[in-house]
Amino acid sequence: MAPRRTAVPEANPAQEAAFGRPAQVGGSFAGDRPLPPSRPAPPPPPEAVLRAFAPSGPGRTGLQDPPGGRPGRRRTSSGPWWKPDAAADPWRDPHSPSGLGAPAVYDEEEEQDGPIVVDAKGRRKVRLRDLSIRLSVLALLAVLLVGAIGGGVGYFLTRKTAETPLLSQDSKLSHVSPGISREPGSVADIAERIMPAVVSIEVRVGNSGATGSGVVIDGDNGYIVTNNHVVSGAADNADAEIRAVFSDGSGSAARIVGRDPASDVAVIKVDKPGLVTASLGESDDVVVGDPVVAIGSPLGLAGTVTSGIVSALDRPVRLSGEGSDTNAVISAIQTDAPINPGNSGGALVDASGAVVGINTAIASLGGNGTSGGSIGLGFAIPIDTVREVAQQLISTGSAVHASLGVNTRSVTDGTRDGALVLNVEPGSAGAKAGIKEQDVVIAVDDQPVGSSEELTVAIDSHKPGDTVTIEIVRGGSSSTVKATLDKA
Repeated sequence: MAPRRTAVPEANPAQEAAFGRPAQVGGSFAGDRPLPPSRPAPPPPPEAVLRAFAPSGPGRTGLQDPPGGRPGRRRTSSGPWWKPDAAADPWRDPHSPSGLGAPAVYDEEEEQDGPIVVDAKGRRKVRLRDLSIRLSVLALLAVLLVGAIGGGVGYFLTRKTAETPLLSQDSKLSHVSPGISREPGSVADIAERIMPAVVSIEVRVGNSGATGSGVVIDGDNGYIVTNNHVVSGAADNADAEIRAVFSDGSGSAARIVGRDPASDVAVIKVDKPGLVTASLGESDDVVVGDPVVAIGSPLGLAGTVTSGIVSALDRPVRLSGEGSDTNAVISAIQTDAPINPGNSGGALVDASGAVVGINTAIASLGGNGTSGGSIGLGFAIPIDTVREVAQQLISTGSAVHASLGVNTRSVTDGTRDGALVLNVEPGSAGAKAGIKEQDVVIAVDDQPVGSSEELTVAIDSHKPGDTVTIEIVRGGSSSTVKATLDKA
């Protein structure tokens, strides 16, 4: 290819001053510049090469034509190296003239036959639309054959492999023996200590029967405390049977020692010495929030243990049960330990294992405190009251209570509550103190009275012969009177 000559721009005077050749120097470079060594002349080609590749005649240049003449217009297997213009092709004839041609133009991709084609970048691709039907069917059959073989092998392995036996006499389950820690004062510890002292009481009268619970308070003499409403049905019936069943499953016939409908406390006796005696605590030491455990035979399920806390103290609760002569108002310990029918007479125990109350009633939506189911409000007679009444019953067979001799009902004027006097028994302590009907009692010994139940509890906390100060409201003004309590 001949070199292209380009126009040389004239030099700028400033550039000539900076880069021009000094006037005293001739030529482009200094004369003493060493000259490059001359290239040695290449040796002549071997005779065999000349005979094989020399031009076919004098005056001709380039490579000689292949034997048999010039090839056709396309390259073939017989003449893969030549084209009609091979003599003028600069790539095949070193002596052919050269020139600057136009930019390369690529022909559109020729349509290629067959499923495997080569793209413009030389990559081989499979063209699915050119696959023959026969090849497609063979591929599908191959896939089905592989699937059938795999399914057959799976079926064989699952159906022919021997199954493990359903039963095994040599199988052994794991056994772990972790250390169990039961801290003193835990529910388990309390239940273990108090359970032998709690009994189940079965009462049978004719064809009917009832169950309750009891607590052994004197194991040497066989005395068991329970509720009056548990045994009252058998009190005046010669054919009635009372039986105490202990934690070890043994049982013994029981007799009523004494009962007190005014406090719902009763004592029975069994002829079985050497019983485990419960530890009786002090209910005055109990505070709201103390943990407690209820033990008894709810719904006939002996030895049942439930736990909770003391949710209230000094709760006035009126007790009256069907088929019982119980008509009492107690200053109860309220608990959320689940209590159900059959728990009556059982133990309410504090964290030290001491009995602080005798379970006697539950709050019920039906209004009957001796039946229904637990709704989280149970009531127990404080053990201080139970101890005093039980001692009287064991000593004399009856209990004595203080009495004011008035019948009242709860009232309120919207700002102050009290107990309205409905009638006064003639010759009673209230009559002697000057209390009249329609008076409203609002305090006893400076302790507010907000209902008839609170008045009964306040009077019952004293003994017969005690003198109390009673504040009453009469005709819109209040006054106080002193009353010496009678024996009920």
